[in-house]
Amino acid sequence: MRVFVTGGAGYVGSHCVRALLAAGHHVTVFDSLINGHRAAVDPRATFVQGDLLDLATLRSALQSAAPEAVLHFAGLINVGESVQQPLLYYRANVLSSLHLLEAMQEQGVRRMVFSSTCAVYRPPERLPLVEDMPRAPISPYGETKLAVEWLLSDCAAAWGLGSISLRYFNASGAAADGTIGEAHRPETHLIPLVLQVALGQRPDIAILGDDYPTPDGTCIRDYIHVEDLAAAHVAAVAAINPGQAEFLNVGTGIGHTVQAVIEAARSVTGHEIPARIVARRPGDPPALYADPTRVRQRLGWSPKWTDLREVVGSAWRWHSTHPHGYPDVR
Repeated sequence: MRVFVTGGAGYVGSHCVRALLAAGHHVTVFDSLINGHRAAVDPRATFVQGDLLDLATLRSALQSAAPEAVLHFAGLINVGESVQQPLLYYRANVLSSLHLLEAMQEQGVRRMVFSSTCAVYRPPERLPLVEDMPRAPISPYGETKLAVEWLLSDCAAAWGLGSISLRYFNASGAAADGTIGEAHRPETHLIPLVLQVALGQRPDIAILGDDYPTPDGTCIRDYIHVEDLAAAHVAAVAAINPGQAEFLNVGTGIGHTVQAVIEAARSVTGHEIPARIVARRPGDPPALYADPTRVRQRLGWSPKWTDLREVVGSAWRWHSTHPHGYPDVR
């Protein structure tokens, strides 16, 4: 299948491009490189540098690629930044998606896999999270992702678009061979921040509260390996039903505390990794983890990376050999 991947130079996107190629698909990557990295793109893929907000460039790229399906990763992901700059997030996440859907409709492309998030849900009253729980985001980031999900539902009814939105939990780790991995600027994700301490790039790791109602007082999250996420996307692109918009949680179903992640990193790296307790971050729920039953049933998918030490170990292989990320990091 010919697949057009927006944001394919980013963290999750680049791993998905590799998985698509391994599955025999022909891939065109469309990325602005504002946050992505050219070096992360598999050389077997066709690369087009462009911004989804530039509708003329997008139309040209889609016409040339003539894709049968689109995987849409492009967008901004920093929750805190979205609170401070909501207009930036609505432009980057919603308006850009509107442009993409317009161009797809013009070219007759009716299959999309969308990179969504568990941030579309209301802070849960019970766990694990299942797909029919109330959607009531508490950040502009989550609101923009939910807005795109609404767009996809409306396009399914209006012109037969088939889509599967994959609601991620905490994307983690790196390629098993250590050649591509996570390189955000600034970095906000826990595992790379902890590993930066082991690399001597920061003095310690801040734990945002230790008084939550969890076994050790720190927040619980569901850490899904990026290669498992990639496998879910490959399965999803083949499973899309015309005229249907579907929504699936992609997680392990296992929650780990912040303290457990730090202990895993200490074990994997052999470094002490000093930690300090600071105030809670407003809006952080005590625990978030998925019920992956529906995605297993619908796509025949299940996570292979279920050992936290192995997930952290894969990230360490990447960060220890690429301590400054990709060569194009600014």
